[in-house]
Amino acid sequence: VQLQASGGGLVQAGGSLRLSCVASGRTFKYYVMGWFRQAPGKEREFVAAIGWSGAITNIADSLKGRFIISRDNAENTVYLQMNSLKPEDTAVYYCAAGPEVLDMRYWGEGTLVTVSS
Repeated sequence: VQLQASGGGLVQAGGSLRLSCVASGRTFKYYVMGWFRQAPGKEREFVAAIGWSGAITNIADSLKGRFIISRDNAENTVYLQMNSLKPEDTAVYYCAAGPEVLDMRYWGEGTLVTVSS
């Protein structure tokens, strides 16, 4: 599985962005898909994950109410809708795929999100 994330950019605080991650490979729909982020000088952290059917989602507690994860298996794409963005959301966002959140085996290259104050 190869993953290509896009949709990052510069946005003002309070704004919104939607990240997309397109996966290659026929097994996409069987994987848990996730988003992680790494801010400058910090460790990578979990953002959100979604089960293979899309029925089960998990959002980091600190991001609940602002971030939404979804997927379209017909398009081999997972999305991250980010609302009410804050400067502390500035990071490189990575999408990942695997049998479970703790076993993400495939990673995209990341897309940079910068939130200005």
